[in-house]
Amino acid sequence: MDITRDLGEAAKTQLRRRTFLGGVAALGAAGVVGGGVFASTTGAHPAAAASAVPEADKDALDLLQRMLRFDTQNFGQGADTRPHAEMLKAVWENAGIPVEIIDTPQPNNVHLIARIPGTGTEKPLLILGHSDVVPVERENWTVDPFSGEVRDGEVYGRGALDMKGANSATISALLRHISEGATFDRDIIVLTDCDEEAGSFGSRWLAANHWDKLDAGMVLTEGGWFLAQKDKTTPMLITATRQDKVYFNLDLTAGGTATHSSKPKPDSAIVALSRAVAELGDWQAPVHLTEVTREYFSALAKASEDAGFKRAVELLLSARSQNARERAARVMVSKSNYPWLHSALLRTTHAFVIEDAGYKENVIPSSAHVRINCRAIPGGQKPREFLAQVREMMAARDVEVALAVTEGVSEEETLAELDKTWATPPADIDTPLFKALGEAAEETYPDAAFAPALFEAGTSLAPWRARGIPGYGVYPYVLDNDQLIGMHGNDERIYVEALRQGSDYMYKVFARFRD
Repeated sequence: MDITRDLGEAAKTQLRRRTFLGGVAALGAAGVVGGGVFASTTGAHPAAAASAVPEADKDALDLLQRMLRFDTQNFGQGADTRPHAEMLKAVWENAGIPVEIIDTPQPNNVHLIARIPGTGTEKPLLILGHSDVVPVERENWTVDPFSGEVRDGEVYGRGALDMKGANSATISALLRHISEGATFDRDIIVLTDCDEEAGSFGSRWLAANHWDKLDAGMVLTEGGWFLAQKDKTTPMLITATRQDKVYFNLDLTAGGTATHSSKPKPDSAIVALSRAVAELGDWQAPVHLTEVTREYFSALAKASEDAGFKRAVELLLSARSQNARERAARVMVSKSNYPWLHSALLRTTHAFVIEDAGYKENVIPSSAHVRINCRAIPGGQKPREFLAQVREMMAARDVEVALAVTEGVSEEETLAELDKTWATPPADIDTPLFKALGEAAEETYPDAAFAPALFEAGTSLAPWRARGIPGYGVYPYVLDNDQLIGMHGNDERIYVEALRQGSDYMYKVFARFRD
């Protein structure tokens, strides 16, 4: 489906004037520290002169287009990220910043770590962004997904939103500081990791083998959405996520009689599974509000210019019974400009992602299977409770429901691990990084609200969260719902001016750490 839009020059001019008015106050220059790769940097000396950083590297769009032109598709077993890493390595080296490529056991599936030396003794600030992207359905794109083409004020490409756009906004912002000769009060580590979308050698592997390069006091990665008002351009709500939903998979399997296709029997496995999928497709898990999601929806209600939506959110938050919450949630979602996002923040979600059955056109198969990807709200419905609920629904259909587990690990052991993840508290927001995120939002988007939030998806933060290190997430560009749907979909894209303003936002975040 072609979901591109022709904004027209008048609309684009209005968009620029109303929404994406960037601009960064110039800051005084100071010395940046240098030294060997990842050596101790306290009290070090200037590493880069103001002229050392090419203008193109400080341009978030130029940098993003270069990133997008590398095909880093991850089909489930990692990706070829080396050429992308080599390009970024040169960018950092041009700026005089220590950087290295970390090889993994999978050839050309690599991590990249740059370390901007700081002058103080505080633990480093780590910026985490993945280089791999999900695969594309080329036939359903209206542009080359690896071209970085700009059309009608939007830049297209796999990873434009998730998350090469965030990487370019962040790196270009840091390079602007470096070009000014800035020093920071602590080291800033920029990790561009691999295997975030799938694979065996992601951040967990890296932490297990190279923790000395990753040890930090605070971490920032993907997550929080910068949402627009109903007009799709004016910033409404700027969020930084402090918690991810809990990821798990279920497998549904239906059985039947295997026989010749010329003599079908009524116990078809495919038909039985299709009916089960249809029932689950029409069903939603119960609404659960937590401290984190209540704060988010409260900020959303205050920020929205839509009176009907605002009232629906208020009814949701004030509901005193489960039935009242369910009714209010339905109304709220129906009035939301981001209905699928806001529905996902209310409950455990289940998405049908892989289906397989049969092997020959004249054979009726004996089984049919579907994989369901699920995301539970920490502090809401437990994964084990959701599993029990689905099993109860499917029992009458004689459909087996299994929790997907790692080979050699039992279901109960897997559920126990999910219980631990479910019970992990949200990241502490009383930190310099979260304060910087909020202050920069107020400065960059003065008419929008700022709030902490729950991320409806997942990130690579597990190694830091396991050590009690606070981690947050932002996608630093204002989006509309069509762009949000393009995440992991077709014609993925973001506004060029939103990207540039997002780089200004990240510049202001890092300004809080300058000496």
